[in-house]
Amino acid sequence: MKQKVDLINGKPGRSMFLFALPMIGGNLFQQFYNMADSIIVGRFVGEDALAAVGASYSFTTVFIMIAIGGGMGASVLVSQYLGAAKYREMKTAVSTFLLAFAFFGTLLAVLGFLCNPLILRALKTPDNILDDALLYLQIYFVGLPFVFMYNILAANFNALGKSNIPLYLLIFSSVLNVILDLVMVLGFGLGVAGVAIATVLAQGVSSLISFTTLLRKLKEYGTKVETGGSGAGTEGGERKRFFDASMFFSGLKIAIPSIIQQSIVSIGMLLTQSAVNAFGSSAVAGYSAGMRLESICIVPMIATGNAMSTFAAQNLGANKVERVKEGYHAAYRIIIGFAMFLILFSQLFYRPIVSLFVSETESAVAFSVGAACFRFEACFMCLIGFKSITDGILRAAGDVNVYMLANLVNLTLRVSVARLLSPIFGIEVIWYAVPLGWAVNYLISYTWYRTGHWKRKNLIGQDSVSDS
Repeated sequence: MKQKVDLINGKPGRSMFLFALPMIGGNLFQQFYNMADSIIVGRFVGEDALAAVGASYSFTTVFIMIAIGGGMGASVLVSQYLGAAKYREMKTAVSTFLLAFAFFGTLLAVLGFLCNPLILRALKTPDNILDDALLYLQIYFVGLPFVFMYNILAANFNALGKSNIPLYLLIFSSVLNVILDLVMVLGFGLGVAGVAIATVLAQGVSSLISFTTLLRKLKEYGTKVETGGSGAGTEGGERKRFFDASMFFSGLKIAIPSIIQQSIVSIGMLLTQSAVNAFGSSAVAGYSAGMRLESICIVPMIATGNAMSTFAAQNLGANKVERVKEGYHAAYRIIIGFAMFLILFSQLFYRPIVSLFVSETESAVAFSVGAACFRFEACFMCLIGFKSITDGILRAAGDVNVYMLANLVNLTLRVSVARLLSPIFGIEVIWYAVPLGWAVNYLISYTWYRTGHWKRKNLIGQDSVSDS
């Protein structure tokens, strides 16, 4: 199957960059419609409404990152089967994880709906925003299965080398979400509930379109096999299975560390939210703005890491280990380019950007907190980029033990520093801890990458790659 971007034969740096661009665009649009909720309630409802959505955001992002991380981990198998031209197994892997994550998404939706009041109170959410935060989360969890399905579907498109499709779907979903936000908030006056309803509706429509599109794209691979494709892809008339337990558990071994990696930011936000809450609702609103901007800044870094993972998985499936190393070196240059842009952008334009969320004159404390968080973290984005591309190779190879440990150390360090030291030295410590965690994570993962152990991992039953 010819891909629009050839990750197996094209120039590594160019192929990875072109493959990552639609992923970056798609993730930016995803962040854009998440950010639209905050902008609209912050500017048209009030500071307390922004703080309520922000307090909810640290919770909802955990579930989003579980979906993204699970999809990334599961899609490694899809990429490796594609690289090996084993199309029947590839389609079985796709259907296996669609079924599994539909179940897990529904289960987590029920748990989240039942537990969110206890968690918000445990995080010491300020009383003046608690009711709105609870309302937002109750509506959000009704639509959580759609969030899971969309993200696993997007991960499968990326695994197939079709990263442009999630971009188009996210553009559509983002525009629809903003329109619905405005209708619900300005037209019907629903406030915080309105932006939650808009998000659920937009995600649901996008998920249904994405599912039908994936089914159509998978038929293209079936046609090639049936008409006599060569190699491992031609496998006679054996019926394709819709669920394979061995594939599920193989993918789960990669998915769990991927979930941990993708959830580091969101779990860290959740566990440090109580420390932020102690500084009052104005600080919560400012921190919410800063975290929304951080989530945008990390998009090109995470997307390059995801591109590295797909690139490595396809080439490991094709037994091209030296090409994986070439791609890894090229990914560093991509990360450095993005990091330089973010530093300049954040220092020059932070005032109008933060002002999208909170007024510098009417909400001086919130503006100060948001601007300080945004400007500081933007200077260290290269660290999360370096960590992401290194973790991407380890994830693609299924070499996940040290990779999972590195991310847990990252999380533990960030949360411990923030919670223990912010009451003594001030709220700034909460974002000072972030690049420290990224740096330690990267050093652990890179040290393990240098051992070459990842080259000997074997996920799909092919001969292991040698160290040569």
